[in-house]
Amino acid sequence: MERDWWTVEFGDVHAGAAGVLIGGIEPGPVYFDVGSGPNVPSTTHWTAYDGRSRRPRAEALRAVCACGWRGAAEYPLDWAAIGDQPLYETDVDLAGPLADWTAHLSVVRDKAVPLPEPLAALLVEIAAHLNTTAADTPLAALRAAGVLERITARVGRAAAGMLDPDVSAATVATALGTIRSKALVVLLTAQDR
Repeated sequence: MERDWWTVEFGDVHAGAAGVLIGGIEPGPVYFDVGSGPNVPSTTHWTAYDGRSRRPRAEALRAVCACGWRGAAEYPLDWAAIGDQPLYETDVDLAGPLADWTAHLSVVRDKAVPLPEPLAALLVEIAAHLNTTAADTPLAALRAAGVLERITARVGRAAAGMLDPDVSAATVATALGTIRSKALVVLLTAQDR
């Protein structure tokens, strides 16, 4: 899935996009003929489904998330207004799909374990300092990022080791706002301590 929207909080696990519907079904990727060769470029980005060059023509859009969630609402495309221009040149309103994806993230966030307020505030402060340092002295910011990676890896292993051995991957996924496969990594890390 090619993402249109992304958050620092959830990263690629909950990257969102405007998904295409044709006949109420999500089509497969669009392939681009670039001549001979073993590699044929493809995309699932909504702007490629404009009916040009024998590509399928999108009938509607809906919100989609990398986690597999799909929005229920469909947003029909007005081809009378779009005309023959490529979709990437049009001013299609994505406010509906974006709002649906944002609502999905709210549900994920509400089910996740909340961070203690002092820790959340400290993380915001650290991010601000890192961004400022990156602009002023990029090498110092890279060094700080490396230190933080080592700290978070160590703390992550310790926290995973303190989990109840009977906790399920689904429970961990919900608590962390992630997907089951990422939760399994946490659990395997705990077992390998």
